[in-house]
Formats: sequence, C-alpha cells, structure tokens
Amino acid sequence: MPDFSDAAITNLSVHFVGNKIQEESIRLSDRQLQLDEVILETLTRYFTKPFKDQPFYHLFHETDLSLNEVYVYAKSIFDDRLATDNFHLQSIKLARHLYECADHPNIKGGEFYVTYFDQCYVGDKMTSAIGLFKSENKDAYLKVFEENNEFEIRKEEGININKLDKGCIIFNLQEEEGYKVMLIDNTNKQQEAQYWKDHFIQAQPIKDNYYHTQNYMQLCKDFAMDAFPEAGKADKLALANESATFFKETEAFDKTSFHEKVLQEPEIIEAFEDYKQNYVAQKEIDIVDEFDVAPQAVIKMKRVFKSVIKLDKNFHIYVHGNRDLIKKGYDEDSGYHFYQVFFKEES
Repeated sequence: MPDFSDAAITNLSVHFVGNKIQEESIRLSDRQLQLDEVILETLTRYFTKPFKDQPFYHLFHETDLSLNEVYVYAKSIFDDRLATDNFHLQSIKLARHLYECADHPNIKGGEFYVTYFDQCYVGDKMTSAIGLFKSENKDAYLKVFEENNEFEIRKEEGININKLDKGCIIFNLQEEEGYKVMLIDNTNKQQEAQYWKDHFIQAQPIKDNYYHTQNYMQLCKDFAMDAFPEAGKADKLALANESATFFKETEAFDKTSFHEKVLQEPEIIEAFEDYKQNYVAQKEIDIVDEFDVAPQAVIKMKRVFKSVIKLDKNFHIYVHGNRDLIKKGYDEDSGYHFYQVFFKEES
C-alpha cells in the first residue's frame, strides 16, 4: 500500500468541470495555483488520506494504450513537467476530457484538481505521482467571529476535507503497462458514476494478490448467501464466516485446503465449483486456485461479511461463532418463527 507521509504537492491546477449533457460550462483557470505551505499540507491530507486499502489498477485501452487520453497526458507530465506551462497545459486537456465524459444527466459538476506529488512510496520504492480529484458536494458550515465585543454566526458552504468525492492517483511506476493507479469514487455507485473509472480514466484492476484475495472472498460470500435458497440465514452466515476466518488465518491460499477446511462435504464442494464457473463467466473476472493472501484485502472485505440476522424491526442477532448453538423453530400457536440461542454466560 502507498505511503504519503513524506509526500508534497509541487504543482496544482484547478478548473471547474460542469455537466455537458445539462449544458453546464467548463471554466479553465489561466495558471497554476501558488499556495502557502499550510494550505498545501491540508490539501495533501485531503487528497491522499482516503487511499489506504484500495486495489491497484492499470490505465488501458481496448485498441492501444496510446489512445487512452489520461495515459497520454500523464506521460507528458511525467516526461516534461518542468517545461514552461506544460503541467498546466496537460491539466487543461484532462479537464476537457473529463467534460466530454460527463455523458449522464445525473453527473454533478465540480472543481477538478490536477496535482503533482513528490516523495510518494509504494512498498519500498520512492516515486512521484499525479493526482486527479473532483469535489462535487458542498457541506454547510457555521462560522463564528467576534467584532466590536460582539459575536456573530454566519452560515457558509465549503468542501469537507474529510470527504473526497472522486480521486485517482497515478504513480510513476510500470509505465509500459499503463502506470500503477489507485481510484476513489464515493459519490455514487450507480451507472452514472462509472464514467469516472470506465469512461474518463479507463482503468482495469492489476491481477495481483489483492485482486485474487478480494475476488475469492466475494465469491465465497455470494456462494454462501445465494447457492442454497432453502437454507436458513444462520447456516448461510456460518458458511460465510467460516470462509472469512479461513482467509484471515491463511497466508497462502490453495483450493484443496479450502475445500477440506471450509466446504468439507462433497456435495457442497461440487456445488461451489459449479457456482464458481458460472460466477467467473458472469462477472468476467479471473479466479485462480493458488495465491498469497493479501491482508489488506481481507481487512477491507470484512465489511462485506455482515454476521447479522434481522428479525422484523424488533431484533438483530449477530452470529460470530458456533453454528450449533443457535436453532430455528416455528411456534404454531402464535404463528411466529423463533430462534433458540444457547450460551454459558452473558456479559
């Protein structure tokens, strides 16, 4: 994972990119921003803090990498940043490209930032990086100030520096493969948000251990919840939790060990392999049988494995351990289902 603790912004250009479909404007600045050290440090935290456990991507193009506009403009910056106005010129090209990609009416306009970072670390390699960021949402703030021994409060709108809407960091590594890239998109997970990754940046995952760990864990979770419609929720959660625990306790994944320790029964193993084959075809992803487990991916995927049974709007049961200590039943007199939970002591 990247380390930005020593990173510093050396170049920064800002433009406003509206929604072309809605006939909003694009407003391009005349020059780079010159900011004091305090603001630059604040911006560095705002831009880089969200990039903790995201997977890596490569820039790509279906025909030829040289047709990926972000790649072309980023390469020009990396190759010739110090040439007169080249950084700012490429930032304008990037802003225009983003404007052309706003092909959905729900895409929000906002400030578009292009930055150049020095002293970024990816593993043990120090490198430079280009940041592409977009702020689309404004939060309300109250400003309290004193004047003539009196206090006043005013409402203002501004950018919340703890909420980055969209971001992309392009590291000056693996140039021939499309650079090493990380992405953030927190504003919308629906169709219209895909323009950031798929249309503007055009990125595809690097098929490393993080990629394989994340994909296999998602496969296990989906299999546990979908493959046996007749099974109870507790049984589904138990299988999902056993899968998550296996990844947490395993350094190197292999299919045989997973079959023996988690799936165990031949009919479940067969159902899993059939499900996996269809899953790979439907999702258009790669699932391999052996890889080193990426701890960062396991931590991130823990959020997906929610061990909760929701009962109407009255109760939640969290299932973390022995499946045999919870039993489901039905009371004919009341017409209600029920769970029995067995335990030795409460806390």
